[in-house]
Parts: sequence; structure tokens; C-alpha cells
Amino acid sequence: MLPGVHDVGVNDTAPPPPADSPLPPDELGHRLTEVFDLVGPLYRRALRKVEQGEAVEGASVGVRSVLDLLRRKGDLTVPQLSRIQALSRQFVQRMVNDAAAHGWVEILPNPAHQRSSLIRITEEGRTLIATVLDREHTLNRQVGGDLTDAEVRACVRVLREMLRTFDHVDVDD
Repeated sequence: MLPGVHDVGVNDTAPPPPADSPLPPDELGHRLTEVFDLVGPLYRRALRKVEQGEAVEGASVGVRSVLDLLRRKGDLTVPQLSRIQALSRQFVQRMVNDAAAHGWVEILPNPAHQRSSLIRITEEGRTLIATVLDREHTLNRQVGGDLTDAEVRACVRVLREMLRTFDHVDVDD
């Protein structure tokens, strides 16, 4: 029987590697392009959905990210927040200013660095981010596909490795 169009693989000269062995770099590059092709639309759609909640909670996507980081990591400076999120310091400063204007964060002196204040989430900010995260959790529960814990762990591992590839990219340029 002759192979059909759908039977033709990327590398027809060699059998595919076993599913549990590392991919050769060229094949890995092609497969990760598939991931990037999905991550972009996923990010944009998720962003739009979070933005829809802004009308309810009053927090923009950028403020939401700042509040969540402060909730998880404790007091941080604007440069630390910007580095963690791979966003410009100027953008993060605007988000911090917006959050402070709403009473969701407070700006404190930093004993370790005079020119870089510490940003701390307030109780009102904690309540807000808990509400936002509850709404997001409800949405995430709707994901289908009968995904297993192992599949989600593998996805997180792959995305983390992809992110590490771009650690050197300067976001303030």
C-alpha cells in the first residue's frame, strides 16, 4: 500500500524518535513553532476575557498582573515587577500608580534602596485579586479534553523552557 498524503512526516528518511526521548534540535524547532502558533491566539483571547472583567472589578489586565505577583511573592519594587513580567518599567509604574490610586497597593520606603520604593498589596487589593482569580478559575474549569495532571505538568515544563530561551531579551528597549 502506498503512503497517503497524511502519512508523510517531516523527516521521512528516519523513523521518529521514541515518544519519551528528546527531539533532535531541528524537529524540536518545528514542534515548538506549533506551540508558538497556539500561544499567541490563546494569550490574546484570554486577555480579552480578563478585560471583560475590568468592567466588573475595575482592574485592568496590567493591574491584575501586578496584584497577583504581589499576592504571591510579597513586597516588590517596580524594577522587580517589570523583570518578572518581562514588561517595561514605565508600563509597570503606570499599573502601580493606577493600583495605588484605587487603594489596592501602597508604596513604601525601601530600606535596601532609597530610589526604588517597595510596593505592597493592601487588604482591598487582596480582596480584589481573589475575586478576579475566582472568576478566572471558573473559566479555566471549563477547559475540555480530559487533561491529566501529567499533561498539564508537561505543558508547564515546555512553556517554562521556551520562556528561558528568551531570558536575555531586554524589555525596556
